[in-house]
Amino acid sequence: MHLARLDGPVEPVPCLLAHPDPGWDRPHAIPVPRPVVIWMHGRTANKELDPGRYLRWLRAAHGGLALCALDLPGHGERTNPDLQESHNTLAVVGQAAREIDAILSALAQPRWNSAFDLSRVAIGGMSAGGIATLIRLAQPHTFRCAAVEATAANFALLPAARNYPPALVAELDPMNHIASMRPIPILALHSAADQWVPVECIATFIDALRAHYASLGADPGLITLHTWPHTGAPNEHYGFGKVSNEAKNLQTDFLTRWLNDAA
Repeated sequence: MHLARLDGPVEPVPCLLAHPDPGWDRPHAIPVPRPVVIWMHGRTANKELDPGRYLRWLRAAHGGLALCALDLPGHGERTNPDLQESHNTLAVVGQAAREIDAILSALAQPRWNSAFDLSRVAIGGMSAGGIATLIRLAQPHTFRCAAVEATAANFALLPAARNYPPALVAELDPMNHIASMRPIPILALHSAADQWVPVECIATFIDALRAHYASLGADPGLITLHTWPHTGAPNEHYGFGKVSNEAKNLQTDFLTRWLNDAA
């Protein structure tokens, strides 16, 4: 794995890069271009969290998946304790969503030996990272698919939203931007007992998004919401506890399928 700072629109973005081919990042290497997953962690975490997830992607079928995991603003290598406070979550995810295009451009630079197949890119994240994902999907994009977990997309049902600036809620709430979303496969994983992000925050959004897909003549079945009654995870939010292995397998299978088989 390779730690790098990629150029962003506001500041350099610390990223963890990995690729299935050994030595892919050495000068003059000729790795096989692989599909790549852009991944964003949750609030108070960092890009190094959950290496088991990344290893599954690297060892996935069809030659594996490359990855670019980034530190959210104020987190990890660019830590700022104030930005990790709940009331600043929307400012953080809004900036993260704006950084994605610059990161994709940076991955095309010659220094990375064409290791990343930028015609086959997925985007995803956990909790705050999932919100940033859905915000980015409301703008024109070329992502093949998206995977989110323990995240919110209908802020009207999110208890923490009462602490956010109302204007920012209205601007960023994915529920307000469904009409702008291009139909792509989406996988959402959630605990039905999540104590921080009620499952209704994603379930109601997905119902509305499926209706949007149908209105465009797209298959609503491209969207999957998989829930568990209880997982045993802290606050039923951080990871998936006793079903963590199942959750990671579902996500890896989803990403592998759509990054290799999508038209």
